[in-house]
This record gives sequence, C-alpha cells and structure tokens, in this order.
Amino acid sequence: YRATATPFSMLPGLSPTTASSTARAAQLLCLAAFTPSALVPIAPGSEELEATAIVNVLRRAGWDVTLASVGLEDGVPVECARKQLLIPDVTLTSPGVLDREYSVILLPGGMPGASNLAASAPLLDRLKQQAAAKQWYGAICASPAVIFAGAAPELLPRYSTCHPAFVKDLKAAGCVEEQISERVVVDEQWRCITSRGPGTAIEFALKVIELVQGKDASEAVGAPMVL
Repeated sequence: YRATATPFSMLPGLSPTTASSTARAAQLLCLAAFTPSALVPIAPGSEELEATAIVNVLRRAGWDVTLASVGLEDGVPVECARKQLLIPDVTLTSPGVLDREYSVILLPGGMPGASNLAASAPLLDRLKQQAAAKQWYGAICASPAVIFAGAAPELLPRYSTCHPAFVKDLKAAGCVEEQISERVVVDEQWRCITSRGPGTAIEFALKVIELVQGKDASEAVGAPMVL
C-alpha cells in the first residue's frame, strides 16, 4: 500500500481560497514546531564580536545554538582575537557534537582564529558533510578566504564575500566579483552565506534567520534591537 497525499485544494468542500489559507496555517504550525539549530565553532584567535553576535542573535530567535571550541580541552575558555575569553558550551569533539544535524554551521573570522579552524580536520569533514547534504553553512571575515578558498576549496561558493583584506584570495580562487564587496552574500545554489567582518555580523545572523525561518522571523528579532 502506498499512501498518497491529497493537496488541500482537492479536498471536498474546500474552495481555493480556503485551501490556500489552510495550507498557510499548516505551514505556520510546522514552522512553530521547528527549532532551528546552529553549530558555531571557535578557536584561539577567533573574532569575539562576530562569535558573540552570531550566537546572541540566533538565540534571540529561539535557536538551539552550540558554541564549540576547537583545539582545546573541555572546560578551557577560548582566548579570542582581542583577548576576550569566551566559555564554549562544548568542544567540537565532545560526544555527539559532530554527529548532530544542524540547520546551519557558521564560522566566525578573526586571525589566527580562522587559521586555527582551518587546521581542524574534523571541522572540515563536518562542513563537507553539511555541504553535501545541501544544508546551510557560512563564514564571516577572514574565514571565507582562509577556510573556503584555502583549506577546503570544494566549499567555496561561486558568490562570496569576506573581509576586505582577504578579497584578493577570493578573486584568485575564482569567486565572481559581482557581489564580492556586498556586506552579506547568499549563494542559494551552494546553500552558503558569507559576510565581511565585525560590523556586518548582526546583519549576517539576521540573514541566516531569514533563510531558515523566513523574513517575518528575522524582522521580529531585528526590530527590538533598534537596528
């Protein structure tokens, strides 16, 4: 026996208008029941403003965000690019972290943080799995160039951006120059989102919310932040 779903518009007694409203209501119920998740890896030298902005904005939207340290023992704070200490939730190699499914994996930038993330084979492998599954992934600041154009070029989308100091690396790797100076760039085909630096981190995170949950959800988070 093979079950076949009947479109709302074909159900007896439902007009096209009623069917459309019913379908929209069902969609909203599904969205309400869906809790998006994000993995945000950080390493010594990661840009703390970017990392905290990403985590903070996504959690404002009710996301399940995992802040994972890379290259450190469990319980050890991460000293970031400007010497601020961040306490991660887990390490990247803690049980179950790499095995989970995530709505998106997002990489803060900063140096040498981006290089330290790029040196993590488990992280690169997990990013490749994310891309192969056509799930969203992204990076900001130095990370698109250092990680996507450098350590794992198979992850570099056709359309991308990064910190101005690293744009030459994206161009050399073959990125289209058309959007390379935009504050936030989305490559729908690659399911990849990139951005430029600390000053664009909130926009970056809000765009992630829009991509996963829709524009209404993104605006609901952004409005009380007085952007």
